[in-house]
Amino acid sequence: MQTQFTLTQLADPATAEADTILRACVHCGFCNATCPTYALLGDELDSPRGRIYLIKDMLENDRPASADVVKHIDRCLSCLSCMTTCPSGVHYMHLVDHARAHIEKTYRRPWLDRLTRRIVGHILPRPGLLRVAISVAGLLKPIAPLLPRRLRPALALAPFDPPEPSPLEQPRIIPAEGRKRRRVGLMTGCAQKALAPQINEATARLLTRHGCEVVIAEGADCCGALNHHLGQDDGLAFARGSIRAWSREIESGGLDALVINTSGCGVMIKDYGFLFRDDPEMADKAQKIAALARDITEIMSEIGLKAPARASGRRVAYHSACTLQHGQKIRDAPKALLEQAGFVVLDPPEGHLCCGSAGTYNLLQPDLATRLRARKCANLESMQPDMIAAGNIGCILQIGAATQLPALHTVELLDWATGGPRPAVLPEA
Repeated sequence: MQTQFTLTQLADPATAEADTILRACVHCGFCNATCPTYALLGDELDSPRGRIYLIKDMLENDRPASADVVKHIDRCLSCLSCMTTCPSGVHYMHLVDHARAHIEKTYRRPWLDRLTRRIVGHILPRPGLLRVAISVAGLLKPIAPLLPRRLRPALALAPFDPPEPSPLEQPRIIPAEGRKRRRVGLMTGCAQKALAPQINEATARLLTRHGCEVVIAEGADCCGALNHHLGQDDGLAFARGSIRAWSREIESGGLDALVINTSGCGVMIKDYGFLFRDDPEMADKAQKIAALARDITEIMSEIGLKAPARASGRRVAYHSACTLQHGQKIRDAPKALLEQAGFVVLDPPEGHLCCGSAGTYNLLQPDLATRLRARKCANLESMQPDMIAAGNIGCILQIGAATQLPALHTVELLDWATGGPRPAVLPEA
């Protein structure tokens, strides 16, 4: 794709990066075939190729974002399926993130949109506030039909009561069982602490059972992904906090890996080197953290899973989270581990398509998210599984809200199979 940026524009590193990405696009349209919003809407402007044209026009002409551009960029899930499909290696993630930051700087949204996005960006990364919000949501659920339509998606997704805080919310070192093989950090996340603390607990048990000393660092609270993908500056502020926290651990005791069990966080942290490439204070530290980042299924594949203590033979429909299969290119490891743990793993149709969670998408674009969820659940249920497994808390909540099947994290099943407790959502038989 030809671009017409001026030398003055290209002096800005972000614009220069956008120019490089745009020039890689050859208009082939392969990306359209796997784009969830294009599959639903059939509108070229709601496809990656169409959005690339909109972004190019906006940035080249150095103009504020228009309402039409904002509409189509907001509808993008950032599922990154287009990056898996693209034969030219167009780095759409960096381009759309830059576009969203430009939108936040140049476009004044209607006041209700501004308020909603600010509330979402403020509450979700803070577990304490999120617990309060969940408690309020539980009280409001019975009267949800009487409330403003904009509030209903959040109420539908929220549990009636927030789970009890986990001891793993506090900084600590958990010793390995038996011979110590590795010393790893565990990124416990932000929203996950309030919504599903059992995921972190299962992860810690699984790691220590396999000879890992697990470190939970003080100050490593949020990776910044939620805010960053909203175009909010808070995203990089959260990221700086986590980078500093893990850098202190590296300097004091060393780390063999930084383990992540929320795939959306994994994409963000593995991109820290790029995000802080022009920050003299943070660049080296960010690059080191990014190089250490491993999804829990990556690290368990490297270590090797113990023989299952119990081989249940239960049928598991595996939902491959977009940020895992497209963002981190991890596709086979989770399924292989589940099979090693004694489960029958099922691949549903249209496994490349997003479930509609996509960070905050199901809160901000509920109509499209609901349609995508219905399509995803129909595909998963068509396999007649006993349960659904995924590697991202957002997907688990999104899918779990629309099916009677148990939906849980892959790591909970691996922990159970190798000697941990049975996940509470699973029936005994």
